[in-house]
Amino acid sequence: MKPPRIPPMLSTIVQTGLVAVDGVTFGELTACPVCGGPVSGYDTKKRVFAIIREGPEARTIRVVVKRFYCRKCDRIFNADEPFYPDTRIGSPVIDICLSLATIMPVSRTATWLDAMGIVVNRTSCRLYVQEHAHAIPSSDLFGIRMPMSVVALSTLAARAGQISPVSGAEVLAACNYPSAGRAARRLQVPDVEHEEQDPGEEKRERNG
Repeated sequence: MKPPRIPPMLSTIVQTGLVAVDGVTFGELTACPVCGGPVSGYDTKKRVFAIIREGPEARTIRVVVKRFYCRKCDRIFNADEPFYPDTRIGSPVIDICLSLATIMPVSRTATWLDAMGIVVNRTSCRLYVQEHAHAIPSSDLFGIRMPMSVVALSTLAARAGQISPVSGAEVLAACNYPSAGRAARRLQVPDVEHEEQDPGEEKRERNG
């Protein structure tokens, strides 16, 4: 099978939007998403948002996510973040999988992502489509259906280059705040492989 022909400008738009999120901190959680109880800061984690190819090299885009401890139900939750519940990659990457799956077999989505310089294996693409199937606001870019979350991130990236760095709140808005749905899902299991505790911040005791 011949690799798909992706307009270079489209790949640039997608990757620029993802790179703009590199290093952004997400540190807000107003209340426990399960019981509504008060929360206290617990620690911070680095999460993988995306992996892209820059020439022959792979680049990992990471974000910093603060975690909170609920003083009422003793559970630990991440701050509001641009991740779907129980996933290990940023929601815009999953949005691309979902958008492409509406116009082609799921087995081909990983090939298209690879052609855009985004590293996601075929098995992961299939799981994302199966477990997070829902309508994605999208638009045609160069004749290819792309999610609006990616378009919004690329717009933020263009603005950030002229004015100021992208903020966590802006990224959440661009990604339609996907973590808001986590209360209806099971609690997130800490991802040892993809989440890294920030060595510069000491872990707080639960009753501190």
